Amino acid sequence: MRDLVVLIFLVLCIAAAIKKPWWGVLSLAVFSYLNPHAYAWGFVRTLPVYYILFLVVAFRTFTTDDKQPLPSDWRIIFFILLWLYFILTTTQAYIPDVAWSRFWVITKIYIPFYFTLVLINTREKLFYLIITIGISIGIVAVKGGIFAILSGFSYRVYGPPATQFYENNAFAVAMLIAIPLLLLWQKETKNPWIKRGIPFSIPIIYAASLSSWSRGALLTLAVLTLVLIWNSNRKYLAIPTAIIGAYFAIDYLPEEWFGRMGTIETYEEDASAMGRIQAWTDGWNHTLHHPFTGSGFEGWMYVTNRDWHSSYIEMLSEHGFVAFGLWLSMILGTLVSLTTLPQKTKNIKGMEWVGNYCFSIRASLICYMVGTAFLGLSYWDLLYHLIFIAVLIKKFALEEMTALTEKSTNKDKLLSFRHDN
Repeated sequence: MRDLVVLIFLVLCIAAAIKKPWWGVLSLAVFSYLNPHAYAWGFVRTLPVYYILFLVVAFRTFTTDDKQPLPSDWRIIFFILLWLYFILTTTQAYIPDVAWSRFWVITKIYIPFYFTLVLINTREKLFYLIITIGISIGIVAVKGGIFAILSGFSYRVYGPPATQFYENNAFAVAMLIAIPLLLLWQKETKNPWIKRGIPFSIPIIYAASLSSWSRGALLTLAVLTLVLIWNSNRKYLAIPTAIIGAYFAIDYLPEEWFGRMGTIETYEEDASAMGRIQAWTDGWNHTLHHPFTGSGFEGWMYVTNRDWHSSYIEMLSEHGFVAFGLWLSMILGTLVSLTTLPQKTKNIKGMEWVGNYCFSIRASLICYMVGTAFLGLSYWDLLYHLIFIAVLIKKFALEEMTALTEKSTNKDKLLSFRHDN
């Protein structure tokens, strides 16, 4: 029965992509983050549903007129340069077969972003993409949060099986990244049910994240809470709510949970934490001796025999300082753009959306930066979605500002003409 439901859903997504290609971008996001096929039990689970949809969207991208040229933004250039640099480092990789296999997997992750950049050509379409990502992760997160609460946080919450989010630590960070996207939906929508419903879902997602038993997720959760309070226009409500929520959570969480979280302070006594530090040290030392090529994809197998457990070390150790510089520049540059852009549109009537979009994506990006400091997720498509969403926010904001300026100029000219005559 599940297989039939997923198959019907796939057919509907294909039909939607054929009718309106930008709907295909949303469909790809659903299959990437919600992973409905992962919940099937039969043949659909092994069916390459994502790639079938990918081919349909690719065909429609090149046959539709409803698209825009690639935005003129330095982050897109850096992204392409990063991919090209991966080719260089892969030719020098210690384990060529594994590295080339991983390279093609990463390439398949990167290509669909072209569809996003050319098919999402209006602010309305961008809004739907953002909430699609938020809903896709949020549905599974709420399901996990309800399970966590009913089970008294005694079991770990995992993501969709056999997907990029299955591992509890990665899923916890993904859930926290989704929270600002859902809050943006609540802020921008006029639907009263959504406005009332989303605030109830956030504590449940928090519960799911806590029940991942992930120490990195706990730090990310704390940082996200501070960011949300800082950006809130109702701090007098946000701060007491956070304190009350923390108070009840402390009483409800099991002793074993506190024992695991307590190892954050006593990491010297924790074998897992010390193993990560050793891997980071080995990766750093190796890169100092191979600054331009690193070890190649999956180089940890040769360098330290232990996963990098950090996106920063992963990118640095596998591809060297040049690739790391390109990658980190895109992240930090996006963070700066999301911070400065609202200042340019402040007090401009009709441009209030810019601040809402920027603060939301910035909060999600900060979650990524904190959470993946302890997880090797430097090639995660969620990161690049956030970066390119920021690129589109800037593009649409500047276009609207230009249009408003021209309208104001034309109005002044008209008034001047009438006055002269």
